[in-house]
Amino acid sequence: MRRNALLELLGSYRPFSANDAAACERIAAFVRATPDCFERSHIEGHVTGSAWILDAERDRCLLTHHRKLGRWLQLGGHADGDPDIVAVALREAREESGLTSIRVVDSSIFDCDVHAIPERKGEPAHLHYDVRFLLEADPAEALTVSEESRALAWVPLVDVAALCDEESMMRMVARTPGAAATSRQRIS
Repeated sequence: MRRNALLELLGSYRPFSANDAAACERIAAFVRATPDCFERSHIEGHVTGSAWILDAERDRCLLTHHRKLGRWLQLGGHADGDPDIVAVALREAREESGLTSIRVVDSSIFDCDVHAIPERKGEPAHLHYDVRFLLEADPAEALTVSEESRALAWVPLVDVAALCDEESMMRMVARTPGAAATSRQRIS
């Protein structure tokens, strides 16, 4: 079964918070129940892979100002049928940033989130069952903004909340090795 590798990753995942644990459980249930969970054509929702990209010092992350959603977020996107979600996160990170120095720090899941995507032209509202991985890149490498973004920026972790203070984003900041203690206090 193409879903087994992801189910194994989800089974060995150690959640950071109650919300994170609930998201992991929802993703696992969805993957078990949905044979086409990696396909964008599954209208109710689908698995996506995201990249929490840090610099070597672990004090800055790379964020994209998402064109369609109008918010600063981590890079990532649709699996488009690929059950290797680590590879999906890496592929999406490269496509959305133009960076070639990106490497996977750990192939274990870094974070889980389930979030709603609003209705847009020709696409109904649906859920993204988002599985996130920790990646690293060189901030000295030139960035290339893709058609999916308005901008890309290396953001100090202590400044992420000023751009996007959503709970799942703050959770990733807080669980980043060496993150500021003030970020940890904001997580439920």
